[in-house]
Amino acid sequence: MQDISTKCTQQYKYFCFILSKQKTYYKNINLNFTRMDSFSLEMDFEPSPMTPRSLAAMTPRSLARRRLFPNVDNKKQKVEQSGAGPRKNLQLEVMEPALNNDGPSLDTILVNYLDTLTQRVNYHLGYPVNIYYDHYASLAPLLQFHLNNCGDPFLQNTVDFHSKDFEVAVLDWFAKLWEIEKDQYWGYVTNGGTEGNLHGILLGRELLPDGILYASKDSHYSVFKAARMYRMDSETINTSVNGEMDYSDLRAKLIQNKDKPAIINVTIGTTFKGAIDDVDTILEILKECGYSQDRFYIHCDAALCGLMTPFINNMISFKKPIGSVTISGHKFLGCPMPCGVQITRKSYINNLSTNVEYIASVDATISGSRNGLTPIFLWYSLSAKGQIGLQKDVKRCLDNAKYLKDRLQKAGISVMLNELSIIVVLERPRDHEFVRRWQLSCVKDMAHVIVMPGITREMLDNFMSELVQQRKVWYQNGKTYPPCVGEDIGAQNCACSYHKIDYITP
Repeated sequence: MQDISTKCTQQYKYFCFILSKQKTYYKNINLNFTRMDSFSLEMDFEPSPMTPRSLAAMTPRSLARRRLFPNVDNKKQKVEQSGAGPRKNLQLEVMEPALNNDGPSLDTILVNYLDTLTQRVNYHLGYPVNIYYDHYASLAPLLQFHLNNCGDPFLQNTVDFHSKDFEVAVLDWFAKLWEIEKDQYWGYVTNGGTEGNLHGILLGRELLPDGILYASKDSHYSVFKAARMYRMDSETINTSVNGEMDYSDLRAKLIQNKDKPAIINVTIGTTFKGAIDDVDTILEILKECGYSQDRFYIHCDAALCGLMTPFINNMISFKKPIGSVTISGHKFLGCPMPCGVQITRKSYINNLSTNVEYIASVDATISGSRNGLTPIFLWYSLSAKGQIGLQKDVKRCLDNAKYLKDRLQKAGISVMLNELSIIVVLERPRDHEFVRRWQLSCVKDMAHVIVMPGITREMLDNFMSELVQQRKVWYQNGKTYPPCVGEDIGAQNCACSYHKIDYITP
């Protein structure tokens, strides 16, 4: 294991390098994912008195207080702690610097906002965002530059302020993970999972212009948005109670429309229940229904689980006849801004590519200009964790999800957990304030907790303790009862007064 002081020293040198603002031209950098010390830069300047110890101690809050808001007196301007309750909407307006404002300064407003967010991170259980990462100290200096990755990632820009070297390194890593050769794939770092879905489905539409889009009703809403945007004919496929695609319904609708090609959205981890559509089963159904490989296109929406399943079950692979895969970078891996990765086959991309003389490049993306910071954040996280670190994160999250599920079940609370999932579905808490406090996502009579890498058992224990106590208050009078969610998550998972007699053992 690499010595901690060595890591700190390297981060410190990089920090000083960025701040030095050397007037040198941008050079292509050969990046790889071996060891953290494999990336080096030559430096010819005198470092500041800042030490590795002080750099290592920098956190988002200390960075903000010490560097971003130097004019705020932390002792005098200390915010009143608002407890763990949901943050209130800020009553803000844009200030005119020429006017004498009696209110708080800009820096004070931002520090107050930062303090509120810092309190709320321990109550973030309902949405798939990994908000625990440690690259802010090393990468914060990059915020002083405008980095724009416009055009094709594999073609250089005419300006030097881009991060395509990092972008291609990230793409190569995912191409290897999903088993496609470097000279056989094309991709780019997107602004999020929705953009990846829009791009993948557009590719399918361009390859098969009269194709019908098939997507389960539990697919992400962006899939149906794509159908509306592209004016595509679409079929919504039913799902089983656990959220997985109903393959008999898919088969029936494919046969009904067998005169037209099929564009199929396969969800690797549904948004609310975390169910995984079986790629192999879908491919077998296509074959049985008479669809040859030139008459179907498969897009895999693996927003949350695309970084998990390769370490559990090798279900995502371009060795199978799939067309594209997308993930969200800010979800399981973690990133301060929304981002994603989209990978497709190189032979498909010409259908979208347009030569743009203005940027001296070819563009086949949805967004055109792209955030040049996100590839660096993704590259840094992947390099810091590596496959071994990610595998440990996956195992810990799966174990903690089962831990929460078992505790809920033992407490007599309706709960469901899909295989290979970190999304724990439970009965919807009765109190809206409780839902807001824990930032839960709710659908009908269900809520869910997504056990991300930063979620600890201590947080889950605190959630459980408060939920059990609150339920005693909600249902103490004997006139109100917990909701029946048998139709939503299965009778065997429902602990309502009717179902627990048959399914819940003491």
